[in-house]
Amino acid sequence: MDHQSIIDTISTAVGDTPGIEALFLSGSHATGLADVYSDIDFVMVAADGATDVVSALWRDAVAQTGEIVLWWDRTTVPVLINAITADWTRTDVVILKPEQMGHHTQAGLKPLFDHKGLHATLAKSPAAGQPNLKKFRYQIEEFVRILGLLHLAVGREEYINGVLGVFHLRAALVELMIEETAAPNRGGILHLNRLITDDQKRVLMAMPAPKPEREGMIAAHLAYAAAFLPRARNRAGALGVEWPESFEEVTWARLKESLDIDCPYSRT
Repeated sequence: MDHQSIIDTISTAVGDTPGIEALFLSGSHATGLADVYSDIDFVMVAADGATDVVSALWRDAVAQTGEIVLWWDRTTVPVLINAITADWTRTDVVILKPEQMGHHTQAGLKPLFDHKGLHATLAKSPAAGQPNLKKFRYQIEEFVRILGLLHLAVGREEYINGVLGVFHLRAALVELMIEETAAPNRGGILHLNRLITDDQKRVLMAMPAPKPEREGMIAAHLAYAAAFLPRARNRAGALGVEWPESFEEVTWARLKESLDIDCPYSRT
C-alpha cells in the first residue's frame, strides 16, 4: 500500500468509533515535506486519552494496512504508539485527550476527520522560538568535558571508548550546525540534508573517520575540536552566552601535559 492508501485505511477504520473525536496527520505529511521514506505521524484525539481500549482500536486499524512486525505500545512515551509493518512502513500515533491539544498548532496538523472542530480552536502557528541559552551553555561544556576525557582514553588504551567519544563530538557539531541555520520544519535527524547548508556538509564530510588506535583517535578529537569550538564561540558571543573559559583552558593544559597536544584553533 502507498502512504495515502494507508492513511485513508486507518482514518476510515477509526473514524466512526464513539469517543474518537479527531485524527490528524502531523510531521512531514502535515507540512507537505513527506517522501516515500517518511514515516506516517498521526495525532488522535480520544475522549478518554490513551487507554488500552483505544490502543487495541489503533492496532486493529494498523493491521488492516499490513502485518505488524514491531509494536511499541506506550513504551517510551505514555501516549505514543510506534508500529512497523512487514513492508517497513512506520506509523506513529500520539493519543491525546482534547484538553491536551494546547501545544499543537493548525500549521502542524492536517485534519483527516475532526468531529468537534478542534483544529479551529488551535493557534495558527507556533510562536517564534528563542534559543535555549542554558542548553547551549551545557552543550559547550559537555563538548569540552568529552574532549578532556581523551587523556583518560589514551592513558588506559581505551580506544574503543575513544571512538564512542568521537561520535558524541560529532553529534554536538551537527546539533550546533542545525542551530546555526535555524531551519524551519526541523523534523527528525533523518532529514539532516535539508537542515544544514552545503558548506556545513562539506565540513562534516571532511572530518576524519575515528579509528580505534591512539593516533587516529587523537586526530579525530582535534579535528572536531577545531570545527566545533570556534563556531560555538562565535555563536556564544552573538547570543550573550558566557564562555567556559577556565574549563576550556585547564582542559587544553591537561591534554598538553599528558599527550603533548595543543589547542588547534586561536582562542583570542
